[in-house]
Amino acid sequence: MTTRDQFRFFHPFRVRYSEIDGQGVLFNAHYLTYYDTAITEFFRALGYDQYADAQKSGVDFHVVKAVVEYKAPIRFDWDLDVGARVGKIGNSSMTFELAIFRKDESDLLATGEIVWVNTDQTTHRPVSIPAATRELLGGDISRTA
Repeated sequence: MTTRDQFRFFHPFRVRYSEIDGQGVLFNAHYLTYYDTAITEFFRALGYDQYADAQKSGVDFHVVKAVVEYKAPIRFDWDLDVGARVGKIGNSSMTFELAIFRKDESDLLATGEIVWVNTDQTTHRPVSIPAATRELLGGDISRTA
């Protein structure tokens, strides 16, 4: 079971009116936007500018898998904390584990998994994740492959 204490990094969100559906809950597509933003802010907190690195190196990540598991409704104007961590790094892939909680609360509202594959942007073929990236993320990996 996913718990709040399994995450060291959180990014805050407030559910905006434009993000809810006719049932008054967060529309399903916005979960992935929250997850993507949390991953970006996770890298920013580590001091890693993934966009600049990709522009310089010609290597970037492609999303190959995105999973959202809805545990409880998320409502308009709620303050949220989205936890992000690297759960696994393979040769060319990286798996992020994500979870959404109400601000400063422990009840799990949703979980997610995003898998990236590092690719050469000319050939779009997988390439190894650089040692520097592995080292940067090393302290946050819960398990490696």
